[in-house]
Amino acid sequence: MNVFRAILLASAIILVAGYIPPSRLIIPVAGATEADWDHDSFWYEPWGASVVHKGVDIFGRPSQAVIAPSECIVFFAGDLGRGGNSVACLGWKWRVHIFLHLSSIETYAGVMLSQGDTLGFVGDTGNAKGKPPHLHYEIITPIPLPWRMDDSTQGWKKAFHLDPTEELLR
Repeated sequence: MNVFRAILLASAIILVAGYIPPSRLIIPVAGATEADWDHDSFWYEPWGASVVHKGVDIFGRPSQAVIAPSECIVFFAGDLGRGGNSVACLGWKWRVHIFLHLSSIETYAGVMLSQGDTLGFVGDTGNAKGKPPHLHYEIITPIPLPWRMDDSTQGWKKAFHLDPTEELLR
């Protein structure tokens, strides 16, 4: 029983430790400002096959670096079909940061990134082909926040999808 308690205590410490460090995010496109995305595009509908837009599109040039908004560990780097060249990272507060439509990926799974490290470049891959180059950026929490749910289309998913504009401009 002591081993079980030790494992339970260690798990609780790890879970809580993810919330302790400050998590001031930076805009994940080098040189971008608040003016480079539509602040009202989160949960905009209609939005193709996904019905609602669960992130924001930050517009830029193909040469602009996509950077880590906080310290994080990459757990996926590859092609996601409609998302094109994509990267997913786990950051502080157990937030999953999703980066879609990259022109190229400059990282791989297992890499620990510091805030500001390059993970790829702005692009138009996947279902963004032919559209202006941009980064589709989402923030997901695997720990649901039920008070964020509402009666909008797919509003129950707001317990998991956070508005990047709110998170970036804190």
